[in-house]
Amino acid sequence: MSPQPHTTNLQNVARGLLGTFMVAAGTGHLTFARREFQAQVPDFVPLDKDTTVLASGVVEIGLGLALLLLKGRNRQRMGLGLAAFYAAVFPGNVHQYTHHISAFGLDTDEKRLARLFFQPVLMGWALWSTGALSSRK
Repeated sequence: MSPQPHTTNLQNVARGLLGTFMVAAGTGHLTFARREFQAQVPDFVPLDKDTTVLASGVVEIGLGLALLLLKGRNRQRMGLGLAAFYAAVFPGNVHQYTHHISAFGLDTDEKRLARLFFQPVLMGWALWSTGALSSRK
């Protein structure tokens, strides 16, 4: 049986911040930022934009709570799952950029383009803060 994975205090703080961010973002999907999130849903998504936003908000809240509560190997799996989620929603960011949609203060193509480069940072943050990167050695 392999030992339980260990994360540092810095990873724990980073994971707590990311989990809190995810819960807040998910809450925004369901309430105050719902319309702005709808603007990011690509046209090729087969569901109604509002349904997509609501469903992704529930998923974000669940992922955020899991980041905050899970331990050990389950925490590492959650890091992998969250990184996959960030990859899955990336087409929405591309859609916002390619269709010149202003939302969340991203009101220029330069700002929207810069956001595209932040998505890999979020993926790395999820993997690193949960110890998922060290478990893949």
